[in-house]
Amino acid sequence: MPPPRAPRQAASPSLSARVRPELFFVGSAIFHYLGPAFAVLLFARLEPLGVAWLRILSAGLVFALWRRPWRAWASSGPAERRTVVTWGGLLALMNASFYLAIDQLPLGTVAAVEFAGPVLIAAVALRSVRNLAALVVAVAGVALLAEVSLSGSPLGFAFAIINMALFAGYIVLAHRVSRHRHLVGIDGLAMAMLIATVFALPIGIVDAVPAFTDPLALGAATAVGVTSSVIPYVFDQLAMRRIARATYALMVALLPATATVIGVVVLTQVPTPAEILGVALVIVAVALHRDATPEINIEKGNR
Repeated sequence: MPPPRAPRQAASPSLSARVRPELFFVGSAIFHYLGPAFAVLLFARLEPLGVAWLRILSAGLVFALWRRPWRAWASSGPAERRTVVTWGGLLALMNASFYLAIDQLPLGTVAAVEFAGPVLIAAVALRSVRNLAALVVAVAGVALLAEVSLSGSPLGFAFAIINMALFAGYIVLAHRVSRHRHLVGIDGLAMAMLIATVFALPIGIVDAVPAFTDPLALGAATAVGVTSSVIPYVFDQLAMRRIARATYALMVALLPATATVIGVVVLTQVPTPAEILGVALVIVAVALHRDATPEINIEKGNR
């Protein structure tokens, strides 16, 4: 008589499922401004819109080779496609306005302005006194980060405000795509980035042309695309799949703090005591916040 079979063990969760979603967000926050910090250094060789388009193009090519998102597109429905097309257009405009803003304002200031949109998203979904307190502390921290730099080009602030509104839209659409059935998560992001490349073509192609005869600038712009649009946006999708939209919006308070630190390391923009206090308040706020929404399994749909 043959020995009894051992019971089949359940498949072990992937690495992304074992990592806390908050860690993905921290990784996103670091790269969200590390790439643009290096992009500022590229402005001596290329105009901001040229850098923006090369960033989008290089990210789109990486995603195309990695994910081949047209397969997910073929199996998706009209509603998913409309969302991804809208997201692609938003990504094109958001990147363009962001680069025009950081060309004229300190990186930390642009990040602080950018936080205003997510604050509204987090405020709308408040469900507890604890989370209200976290939001207040976060706003206070970001206000300290912004207060010391609220001077400079009015046009730069105009672009920063446009970028703020678009970034709020990014959170809403990216969170929706993370819950899609077919164009889900990274596949939806990959398709949106390819669409963004087309949308941004008339905006940045003229300013990007000099890079094609400058290997150093082209290589640097490609690296900016990977560090600014591939790594952080992928981390965003891995985090959003398991974090409520309001919680993610509150955690965006880490971005101005991260931008301040990266501004020190890369651009030698030394923070004042007020900025250091602002960073500390932001960290306290994120630690104080509690997400009552249960995590969603990220394995389904992410091929």
